[in-house]
Amino acid sequence: MPARIDHLVIAARSLDEGVQWCEATFGIAPGPGGIHPLMGTHNRLVKIASAAFPRAYLEIIAIDPDRQPSRPAGLHRWFDLDDSALQASLAQHGPRLVHFVVQVPDADAAIQALARQRIDRGRLIEASRDTPAGRLDWRITVRDDGQRLFYGTLPTLIEWGAVHPSDTMADAGIQLRGISLSHPRADDLAAALHAIGVAGIPVSAGAPKLRAELDTPRGTVTLDSNGI
Repeated sequence: MPARIDHLVIAARSLDEGVQWCEATFGIAPGPGGIHPLMGTHNRLVKIASAAFPRAYLEIIAIDPDRQPSRPAGLHRWFDLDDSALQASLAQHGPRLVHFVVQVPDADAAIQALARQRIDRGRLIEASRDTPAGRLDWRITVRDDGQRLFYGTLPTLIEWGAVHPSDTMADAGIQLRGISLSHPRADDLAAALHAIGVAGIPVSAGAPKLRAELDTPRGTVTLDSNGI
């Protein structure tokens, strides 16, 4: 199995704000999600699978105010959620696309491939949660400082167990059309994507940006990270 886009990450100041954003942006409520005791976060999920991206979904994620991370003190949450600049932007502008995650068949090999590009993608951590359809198990790269890298345009790596969450998600009438990336170090970013087996994502030189286009009940919707 080649590397492929697994999911888009929408960060929100609170999960309630994330749900409201989803309803206003797409015209639908997100499906159920779960909690992540290790990180002290919780999420809601939306299926966005299409022919080009057959298992893709969208994750709306926020810090859970009622749960402290079980991770050792001093280690940051994933996706830069502890970053003060990101938090300030979410407070001022609301939820936003901040990152994407790529499923790889061998996460250890992908990490080593990035290391040869002098990129520290972070350690692989094991995570899991129970769902009505069964237990989800995955391994995911998380740096101790929580950084996404390249302003979120370099994907986090994930390796799923036997069950993938999108397999049991309800069809939301949304399909991912494509994503594109820009960054001042476009050549370095493109080389990193090639190293982990990601193909078909346009990379251009410019201000840092992750852009996703989706077909939705409200027509085509474009989401931009705008360098956050």
